[in-house]
Amino acid sequence: MNATFHDLMGASVFITGGGNGIGAALTEGFLAQGAKVAFIGRSDASEFVDQMAAKYGTSPLFIQGDITDTAVLQSAIEQSAAAHGLLHAVVNNAANDMRYDAMEISESDWDSQQAINLKAYFFACQKAAELMAPKGSIINFSSITYMMGAAGMVPYVTANAGIMGMTRALAREWGPKGIRVNAIAPGWVFTQKQETMWATPEAKASFLQKQCLQDFIQPHDMVGGTLFLASGTSAMMTGQTLTIDAGVVGTG
Repeated sequence: MNATFHDLMGASVFITGGGNGIGAALTEGFLAQGAKVAFIGRSDASEFVDQMAAKYGTSPLFIQGDITDTAVLQSAIEQSAAAHGLLHAVVNNAANDMRYDAMEISESDWDSQQAINLKAYFFACQKAAELMAPKGSIINFSSITYMMGAAGMVPYVTANAGIMGMTRALAREWGPKGIRVNAIAPGWVFTQKQETMWATPEAKASFLQKQCLQDFIQPHDMVGGTLFLASGTSAMMTGQTLTIDAGVVGTG
């Protein structure tokens, strides 16, 4: 950890998909700041919770559930606020970047991708705004794929473009309430899922050439920007996108 955000000590934080990949790094990052963290995930995260408890002396609240079930998702946010107090920060992180040939996408493929990658984001934001502490912060994870017009993943790219529009609209609508809404657009972050499913040596080498910085992006590289947007350090930032991609979209 390179910086301490003192106002995150004791802050109530909720994260979607906080038990693995980028989400696990975010959960740990907030715990290291002394925040009280709750997260939702489909897979059992008990082992991760135990690891965090052993390392930081406090356990994140794990709520097992599917974020595409709006009632389950919003109930989890309510449980988070009930356990830890009004929400200081909510991070929409969970996503599914499935690959498809555009000519073979079915209606069910499309609907399932929008459900997890866009619909769940809105309904998490909606419930978060209801249970937010004064000057609370909502952080939506998007992706540079929509800026690049990435082929082979049209439903995901479309959803991430939608996240950006939604972020800006909600920032405008909820600004009078003191709620900030920002987004983070990561580059290709090499989580275990990416390494297992899509990150062939050839694909990694090709993408690295697009980056200004010649290091592969790791989940922990998303933590600092997220903490910054959650903290009062960014108090006058809203409706913005923080791109963390080692310089891909800035250079084409």
